[in-house]
Amino acid sequence: MKNLPNILTASRLVVALFMFVALAAAAGALPYLSERLTLEDQLRLERWAFWAFVIAALTDFFDGWLARKLDAVTVWGAILDPIGDKILVCGALLGLMALGPNPMIVLPAGLILFREFAVSALREVGAGKGIKLPVTVLAKWKTTLQLVAIGAEMVLASWGAFGLPDTPDVVGPATLAIHGLLWLAAIITLITGAQYWEAARKALT
Repeated sequence: MKNLPNILTASRLVVALFMFVALAAAAGALPYLSERLTLEDQLRLERWAFWAFVIAALTDFFDGWLARKLDAVTVWGAILDPIGDKILVCGALLGLMALGPNPMIVLPAGLILFREFAVSALREVGAGKGIKLPVTVLAKWKTTLQLVAIGAEMVLASWGAFGLPDTPDVVGPATLAIHGLLWLAAIITLITGAQYWEAARKALT
């Protein structure tokens, strides 16, 4: 049972990879395979990608909760968990941008990606000097907000795949709300990035 948290964390990597490949295939980015897909196949892949994202996002909660509950916190799990988070978020954002032109997500997606890479670099440098950057409460909320916003963007990008109403009075407000949620996630992401940067600066000076 104590291996279950690590199994869930590792499964997040596999499911996140499947999600990205499904989105890439639906977007026509896979040579040979994409050109043989029918429209229904593409819509099916978009639905599978969304549900894969949901499953992977749920493992992000349950692996940590189980690790604490079973007293099974390990170094391997501590290494895999943030990697799994970043692969899931980065894969979903890249897949979304591959699905088609959507200028409203480019800037917030780029800001989220830049922050993730920057914080990873800070953690690596800090670890080399024996400094551990703590995970703040805001950072945990940031992850939740990111996952909810990205999942909503996946639904918006695959609106037709879910058979949702396509009338302007539904699509318009949904688009505004979902894009606003992603922008909010990007702002919170930048704030937490600034917090980590300041913590690293103080620790290294």
